[in-house]
Amino acid sequence: MSGIFDLYGFLGVLLHTLELVAQSVLIGSVAFLWIAAVPMQRRMGAPALLASSLRIAQVSAWILAVVALVATLLEVTVLSAMLQISIGEAASARFALMGAVKAIAAALAAIAARPSAAASPTPSWRLPGLALCVVVMFAAALATTHATARPMFESMLLIATGMHRTGAALWLGGLPCFYSALRIVEGDPAARAWLGKRYSAISITGVGLILVGAIVLAVTLIGSWGAFYGTPYGAMAATKSMLLAVLLLVGLGNFLAVRRFSAGDAAITRVRRFVEIEMAFGVAVLALAASMTSAPPGVDLADDRVTLDELAQRLTPRPPQLETPDASSLAIASLQGRLDEEAARAGADSRARTFIPGSGEPAPRNAYDIAWSEYNHHWSGVIVLLIGVFALLERTGRAPWARHWPLLFLGLAIFILVRADPEVWPLGRIGLIESLRDPEVVQHRLFAILTIAFAGFEWRVRNGRFQSQDPALVFPILMIAGGILLFAHTHAISDVKDQVLIEWSHLPLGVFAVTGGAARWLQLRGAHREARWAGWVWPVCLVLTGIMLLNYREA
Repeated sequence: MSGIFDLYGFLGVLLHTLELVAQSVLIGSVAFLWIAAVPMQRRMGAPALLASSLRIAQVSAWILAVVALVATLLEVTVLSAMLQISIGEAASARFALMGAVKAIAAALAAIAARPSAAASPTPSWRLPGLALCVVVMFAAALATTHATARPMFESMLLIATGMHRTGAALWLGGLPCFYSALRIVEGDPAARAWLGKRYSAISITGVGLILVGAIVLAVTLIGSWGAFYGTPYGAMAATKSMLLAVLLLVGLGNFLAVRRFSAGDAAITRVRRFVEIEMAFGVAVLALAASMTSAPPGVDLADDRVTLDELAQRLTPRPPQLETPDASSLAIASLQGRLDEEAARAGADSRARTFIPGSGEPAPRNAYDIAWSEYNHHWSGVIVLLIGVFALLERTGRAPWARHWPLLFLGLAIFILVRADPEVWPLGRIGLIESLRDPEVVQHRLFAILTIAFAGFEWRVRNGRFQSQDPALVFPILMIAGGILLFAHTHAISDVKDQVLIEWSHLPLGVFAVTGGAARWLQLRGAHREARWAGWVWPVCLVLTGIMLLNYREA
């Protein structure tokens, strides 16, 4: 049970990310059905478009139902263990009831969205029923947001949160339906022009709702510039705003391309590729939104904020730490050594342990632990910087030997596996299986696995070992996934200021990873013009990542 409690923070953010993505796609699909698919069927007879939209709504609804149920069960279990109450008592809490309503409403929406409902040109009762289920689901979701925890502003915050999430659903959640529809109407210039205008109206409305809701939420839940950069909630909000700005630029490019649908197939191909990029950034934005729900609003941390001077001091470049402290000087090792000596002097058969993974207590740390962590980040920065430089050299076409740069990722993965958690096997006494009860260890292992996958697939791609181009897509997918995992990355730190300062070191890395992955995807999938400049963007993102890691500080 303690292991579940220890992993709850990380698992909770991942589950909430999946929930927000599925919820947005479901709402966006229903909006697309009513605003685009159904009118198009009535005007032009496009049953395939209606069936496709219903199928996407059905899949997203089932995913939402399962994830909401699992998340609710996890929260009930953790609450029961934390307060030492029965499962029944924990299940009677408001969040549990709303979670159950959300799961049931999503399951009913999935039943109502069966594509067979599209057999008739005129929508049956299933479509209004689908919309009703989605409204109930959305109301239950809003009932567990930060808005309900502030009685003085509850109504205003509920409206603002509803607008913000509805806007995200209309714009980002409707993208899968729009992407599928582009394939269906590709050969019909009149249909694709009409569809483009409809979806442009939907997305513009969504952007407006997002911005209005965001302004109200920022003023109420963040409250000041000091909280914007000095609290975990504010730091994540700032990063989310940055990603939204990039999304708006991509969306603007798509908006302009949609206006040229009549120009031929090149325009629709370009829109498809940018829709793929929009979806990637959309998932990253929703991951940040999920992380924000796990942090207290910035306005609530008036006395525990990082000042601008403290932030500037932490981020000011300094020479990297390239000499490692001895592993025996770290807090867990040194404390365990003392306990072992005391047990030996007392002649005890059993020895107390300094730290047990999954106990719910943060691992002890001292100055040597900080130096150890900085050393790890700085040498990782050296490797990533070399990867970026070699990738740029290969891009010039004048250094064919540089195509082997993906092999450097193997060195990075081994470095992470060995040194990221010195108290764990192979350096420490804690066994590998037991260590997986610690969420930070789990995350480091996941990053190492992703890094190995980077190396294997991309090296084979660079050396022409695949007949198809599809394996090349693994690299950008895993790069984007790594960025999203960084947004969900947690540290066992009790000091809020230290947490904020480390967030400001990790959040830009997530932005570079998502941006670099999207650029690599566009290089592989885009037209010649986009592929040319995108091919320079992702190596630059790797270089910037290496520079950020070289300046990583924990003190």
